[in-house]
Amino acid sequence: MTSAAPPATSGACATDPFTTLRPRLFGIAYRMLGVRADAEDVLQDAWLRWSRTDPAALQSAEAWLVTVVTRLSIDRLRALKAEREAYVGWWLPEPLVELDGAHTPESAAELAGELSVAFLYVLERLGPEERAAFLLRQVFDYDYPEIAAQLGKTEASCRQMVHRASERVQQARTRFEVPRNVHHQLLQRFMLAARSGDRNAIETLLSEDAQLIGDGGGKVPSFAQPLVGPFRIANLYWALFRRLGAQVVYRMALINGEPGLLRYLDGQLESAQAFVTDGERIVAIYAIRNPDKLAGIPLSLD
Repeated sequence: MTSAAPPATSGACATDPFTTLRPRLFGIAYRMLGVRADAEDVLQDAWLRWSRTDPAALQSAEAWLVTVVTRLSIDRLRALKAEREAYVGWWLPEPLVELDGAHTPESAAELAGELSVAFLYVLERLGPEERAAFLLRQVFDYDYPEIAAQLGKTEASCRQMVHRASERVQQARTRFEVPRNVHHQLLQRFMLAARSGDRNAIETLLSEDAQLIGDGGGKVPSFAQPLVGPFRIANLYWALFRRLGAQVVYRMALINGEPGLLRYLDGQLESAQAFVTDGERIVAIYAIRNPDKLAGIPLSLD
C-alpha cells in the first residue's frame, strides 16, 4: 500500500510545523543529496515520523524536524556512496529549473541562498557528516550548539568539521560576486553567439582557463575529462551548430537560482547548462545531460 505523501504548503495547513518548514527541510535535503527525488524521499520519511509524534511533547518542532531530515540525509548519502563512486563520468546535481517566472515550493526563500550547481559539485568532495555540518552552519546559519545536537556530536567536533569543510570548499572553488543582471546579460550574449554559430564571439566570452564539465551518466555521450580553454569549448558549440543548424534551440532559465540555458535539439531537451562568470567572462560551464536528471524539466518546446 502506498503511504500518504507529505503535505505541500497551502493555506489550509499553514499552521502545521512540517508544512511551514517544508521549504527549509527540502533545502537541507536537496543540498545534501543533489537529487530532487532523493530529497523528496527523505521528506517523506521525515513526515511519516512526524505524523507519529506528539508536537506538544517537543521543545522545538523545528529542531526536531531539522535533526530528523539531516540524519536521514546523512544515512541516504552514505547508502549512495558506492553508486556515485561507480557513476560513469562526472557527477553533477539534478538541476532545479524555473521557466517563465514560475515559482515552486523549492524556489522559496530558504532556497535563495547558496544553491548553484558549481557549489553542489564542490560539496561532493565532503563526507556526509562534514557536508551536513558545513551546510547547517554556512548556509542555514545554525549555531554550533544546535548543530551539535542535530548531528549528535560535540561542539568542538562540529567546529572542526565546518573548518575543514570550509577550507576544502574554498580551495576547490573561486567565488565571484556578480550582480544577477550582469550574469544574465553575459549569458544572453553567449546564447546569441551559440545559436548563430559565431565561434569567435563565443570564444571572446570565455576566460583563458574556462572549463566545461559534462554529466552524461553513461546514458548519453559526454567528456571523460573537463574540456578546457576557450578555443575547444567554442569549437564544441560551433560544431553542433554546423551539424544541426536551426534544430539547436536555446532557452533562458533559472538553474538552481542563477541564469542558465536549456538546450533543445530537434525540439527535445538535450541539456541544462549552468554557468559561472567573473562578471566579464564565463569561467565554467556545467552541462547536465543525463536524461534521468532532466526528467523534471519540460522535455519539449511545445
